[in-house]
Order: sequence, then C-alpha cells, then structure tokens
Amino acid sequence: MTGILGLAGITHFLRPETFDSIVPPRLGNPRFWTYASGVAELGCATMLAVPATRRLGGTASAALMVGVFPANIYTVKKHWHSPRGRAIALARLPLQVPLVWMSWNIAGGRAEASR
Repeated sequence: MTGILGLAGITHFLRPETFDSIVPPRLGNPRFWTYASGVAELGCATMLAVPATRRLGGTASAALMVGVFPANIYTVKKHWHSPRGRAIALARLPLQVPLVWMSWNIAGGRAEASR
C-alpha cells in the first residue's frame, strides 16, 4: 500500500491533467482536488511507512479509498458512450475493494501479523 499510494501521489503532481479529468464538475476546481488527493495519498503513504503511525495510516488510507470512489463512478458516467472507455472505467471499480480491504487490515494490525 505504501508503494501504491506513494506512486499515485507523485503522479498527481507529474501528470495532473489525467486526474483533473475525473474530478466531478460539481466539486469545482479540478486541479485543487487533484493536488489535494495527491497530498492525501503521499500523507497516507508516509504514515504507512512509519511503524508508529502505520495503523493510523491504514485507517486514513481506507477512508481515502472510499472517498475517491465517487471519481471512479463519475468516470464510468463520463465514458459510458465509449465502449473502450466504459470497459476500462468499469474494470477499475472493483479494484477499490482490495485497496480498502488491505488498508483496513493494516489499521487493525492484521497486516503486521502476516509478515
């Protein structure tokens, strides 16, 4: 999770236009949300990397994964009339489940026991 979130967070700053395009318009300035979610991902990755804050990082990561889910739903709606775009967007939806599950296991200390 640390690597996934760290890489995703960095990508928000290197290629912000990719993330801007999936911010639902009703949220306002897409670049603000792109950068804010990038900061949140980097913050979660940092907390996960530090043993003293790992469990808090797991909780924050699970909340973040749930919080960004509406962007994935918006992406499905946005690409609904494009068979390829729709297929890619729909395929992404279930990927959130294992990310939330892994984060929740870290929060509960279960990931540490399996190491």
